[in-house]
Amino acid sequence: MGIRFRPVTFKKRIILIFLVSILTPFVCLGFLSFYTIDSIIDNKVESTIQGRLKQDLLTLENTLNNLNHVSQQLAIGGRIPALIERLHQTDQPYERVELFNEIKSELNVITFSNPNIGLLLFYYPDTGAVQFENFRVRTPFAPERLSIMASYPEITYYGPHRSYNDSINQYVFSTMRQVNVAGRNVYLYIETGRNALETLFAPQNRKSDSRRLLILDNDGMIAFSENREVFPESTRFPAYDAESLSDSGYYGNFFWSKETSNQGWSIVSILPQNELNLERNRWLWQFTGFTVVVLLIAVFFAWLLRKMVYKPLDKFNKEIKSLILSHAPEETELTRIPEFDYTLYQIRSMKRKIWNLYEEIEQKERRRADLEVEKLLYQINPHFLMNTLDTVHWLAVMNGQKEIDRVVLSLNKLLYYNLGKKGETSTIGDEIQALKEYLQLQQIRYDFRFDVDIDVDELALSLPSPRFILQPLVENALYHGVSDDGYIYVGIRLRDDRLEIEVRDNGAGMSRETIDKLLHDDANESEKVGMGIGMRYVRRILKAHYGDKARLEIESGHDRGTTVMLSLPASGGDLDA
Repeated sequence: MGIRFRPVTFKKRIILIFLVSILTPFVCLGFLSFYTIDSIIDNKVESTIQGRLKQDLLTLENTLNNLNHVSQQLAIGGRIPALIERLHQTDQPYERVELFNEIKSELNVITFSNPNIGLLLFYYPDTGAVQFENFRVRTPFAPERLSIMASYPEITYYGPHRSYNDSINQYVFSTMRQVNVAGRNVYLYIETGRNALETLFAPQNRKSDSRRLLILDNDGMIAFSENREVFPESTRFPAYDAESLSDSGYYGNFFWSKETSNQGWSIVSILPQNELNLERNRWLWQFTGFTVVVLLIAVFFAWLLRKMVYKPLDKFNKEIKSLILSHAPEETELTRIPEFDYTLYQIRSMKRKIWNLYEEIEQKERRRADLEVEKLLYQINPHFLMNTLDTVHWLAVMNGQKEIDRVVLSLNKLLYYNLGKKGETSTIGDEIQALKEYLQLQQIRYDFRFDVDIDVDELALSLPSPRFILQPLVENALYHGVSDDGYIYVGIRLRDDRLEIEVRDNGAGMSRETIDKLLHDDANESEKVGMGIGMRYVRRILKAHYGDKARLEIESGHDRGTTVMLSLPASGGDLDA
């Protein structure tokens, strides 16, 4: 009962925590790895094989779909079946020559536009004749001897076989479709082109890959095999089960994985089991090396943490004590770590004083802002000013002063908009209307001519916008950009979820240094450039409403005019702030 509790220091705790954190994971991994290594390796190999197999399936499907698409163009409807039917019906030599040339021309266009197409011909099974071939045909031409990969009433797909193109000696896929010709038994035969399947069925390009591929037809028969000794062609795949949902497994000394196409045929990848053992051994060596590296890194960081945390923490406490003058005790929840408890006390004392000072400054700023607002309200009475301008407007109307009436009316509308309440919502349409009133006043005021082109997307008129954002940009362009025969363009476009605003003039332009001051200088010196006041207001209002979501850019050059571009979120940002 008389024993006092002595907290363990941070230095001792950090050493203990590092020892436990380093030893515990590796001890647990040492026991678990023996039970999980097989499943980890199997899942890794299976996922890798399955991913590559899906890519092979996609390549093959794209190839067959291309054959199907071309065969539909040539065999179903269109000009070629009709031309062949006319060719068979006419006995006129000249007309037959014309039709024959026209058919060849159509086929050349199809072949040229489909570079993955190889041999193409029309086959008459009744006589065994071929016609309109685009390459010399190897004889005898007997498609009935080919291995069928998938067969449907309208089209038949043949598995990899030696090409009937006499100019090449490669394996190709092919398809045959009946042509819609009345009274004749005609079929369209198409092969894949040269090297079309080289990446998929060329073992010489996969010397480092021990896997081999099989192609199964709709009934599970092997239509093509890269390992004919174990999986001969025209035999049923031993592990095939039409009612099973399994797409992988083991057969003999091979691991197999299967992917089935939407058309019912399948592509199978077979891999010797010794490849799995090689992968497992490689993983064990990698794991051992990784373990050694992690241990070395952990020891290094344990030493570095003690050096970089513990010693700076002691120095940090001394620095805080030099800043705090009051050491009055306070009741707080402690961490039971002596170093942290003492530092926490110092930080809380300093924080309390800082927040008290901050609150005092905030109250002073609030009072100063209230005085500024009150002063401004006394200096400018918007209602009095509006009523006075309205009186001048009616006096001008009564005395027939149309020019004065137009000026006063535009000024009254512009002031009413610009002196609107803070919480009122503005739109792009309101901004455009206020800008037009401002330009009307300026055209009366200045003795030089200038043109203004306003181009606004109709969809953008109803979008919310900060008040008084267009006038400063146009005012800067008018004051500092244009002179006689000046031109100002105002464009507003809605692109996706962004509102793009562009104000462009044809004036003298400005230097890169001036542009940088306008975009980045917040000091009073920016007013010396002439455009600083209005541009600084635009930057601050964009920052207040949109934060970092708004972009302001300026492009200019000597005698090339100036372009100011704004990009704002179409949602409107925080326009109630």
